[in-house]
Amino acid sequence: MIEACAWLKAHAAPRQAARPEVGAWGVGSDSVAIFPNISAGDELAMVAAARRWHRLKCDAGYGSITWPTEYGGRGLPRAFEKAFHREEAKFGIPLGRELLAITFDLVAPTILTHGTPEQRERFLPPMLRAEEIWCQLFSEPAAGSDLASLRTRAERDGDVWAITGQKVWTSGAHFSEWGYCVCRTDPTVPKHRGLTAFLVPMDAPGVTVRPLRQMSGGSSFNEVFLDGVAVSDSLRLGAIGEGWKVALTTLGFERSASNGADGGGRPIGGTYHQVLALARRLGRDQDPIVRQRLAELYTLNRLMRLNRERAAAEINAGHPPGPQGSIGKLLWTQNMQRIAAISTQLLGAKLTADSHEWGTYAWTEHVLGAPGYRIAGGTDEVQHNIIAERVLGLPRDPAVDRDLAFNEGMR
Repeated sequence: MIEACAWLKAHAAPRQAARPEVGAWGVGSDSVAIFPNISAGDELAMVAAARRWHRLKCDAGYGSITWPTEYGGRGLPRAFEKAFHREEAKFGIPLGRELLAITFDLVAPTILTHGTPEQRERFLPPMLRAEEIWCQLFSEPAAGSDLASLRTRAERDGDVWAITGQKVWTSGAHFSEWGYCVCRTDPTVPKHRGLTAFLVPMDAPGVTVRPLRQMSGGSSFNEVFLDGVAVSDSLRLGAIGEGWKVALTTLGFERSASNGADGGGRPIGGTYHQVLALARRLGRDQDPIVRQRLAELYTLNRLMRLNRERAAAEINAGHPPGPQGSIGKLLWTQNMQRIAAISTQLLGAKLTADSHEWGTYAWTEHVLGAPGYRIAGGTDEVQHNIIAERVLGLPRDPAVDRDLAFNEGMR
């Protein structure tokens, strides 16, 4: 770590406290946004800067610390990567938020798990160097929580598949070079069995990307239309009909990665310390109801930290992602909801209009963004079902279409 710390000091400046701790009121930015509320140009510049920083790390051997050496990594245990990230978070590095993490933490390990040797050799090195950025083409207008109900279809003609359908809520699709897409290839079997995964070039003819404006202001999500997009069978990920198995691999990585932090290990949205600073600033920190809510929020934050440590210990021991991912996702969304509720209680009407008072109206972006993460990365209801069925051993929810052919159950 001495070598890594020296490298960081030589290539990045120490991070200024942009997010105030208790007592640092009025210092730095007061943004507590959950989703970025910036222009498309600024977002593209942010991602470009994050890509340059990541390639600089790769050149120094710090970009893919845990990955196999044959794909450009160093093959070291995850503890080394965590130690580097702790030090890196002390510096003012460019951040890609969740946008680059989709490539590194979700799609790349899925290709490592299910890809052919040729696919691994072709895609993993440029992915791990951020030379090619990926998006995840999963959700659809009629298939969100019940992803297996997706209707985007892929029809085979020789060695080429024609993909037609619509995906939605796709982060980063407007600047991604590639998309990882799950399609229906056989509608005559039950919905979980007739799916296949593909790797889709986002500049292929027939791909149309349209940004979606969020109520918190930004447009980092998109809807993607696929109109007869031709994809070679060599870009099929996994066996035909095993797309659900491939998708579950990705979802496991996604739940493990949903820890409420950005690409530099810093929290997304408001924090407990910022809520406490707000209460003190407004003279409400001695209110017994406010103090009770702050105590509940502090307890929840401690539980989140303990769950992350338990999940990290499991991964360090070589075990695949477990239920800690679903538990962590639920704790994270509860944390954001509680922060939104307390800040709303404290600020009242100050949330409704921008008075240019530091640290007040800025909370609007957290309040409007928090509900989104009850859906993103797997809804709260899905996480509860996973915990109930796979951890507690409770019976599965009844599903009348479980053994029914998909085309028979379509409405």
